[in-house]
Amino acid sequence: MRRKTGRLVPLELAICEAASARAQRGLEEFHGYAIAKIIKKAADARLLTAYGTLYRALARLEKMGLLESRWEDPVIAAQENRPGRRLYRLTEAGEAALVDGLVAPPANGLENRVHDLVPW
Repeated sequence: MRRKTGRLVPLELAICEAASARAQRGLEEFHGYAIAKIIKKAADARLLTAYGTLYRALARLEKMGLLESRWEDPVIAAQENRPGRRLYRLTEAGEAALVDGLVAPPANGLENRVHDLVPW
């Protein structure tokens, strides 16, 4: 899909909307798998078709300044007996991009479905 100037592609938009919905519920940070589950339920699963599609989109959003990330505390991962997670959060610029309409409007009410499906 070709990117239009000043617009996000649908997957990037879905990530930002899901991150914003989580933040409104007091959960600023998220990891890739958690956001993928929300997007899969709220949007067309085709957004996440290829391996690494989500993580490439997260990297692009971070490069654009719409997300920031950090590695979680390795002690937490060790206590839960799993690999460490990269945690992301929507920046003020990312929130402003959604609010100011600098990104394409959600297709087919995606924004409402994302807000309804974010359980945490």
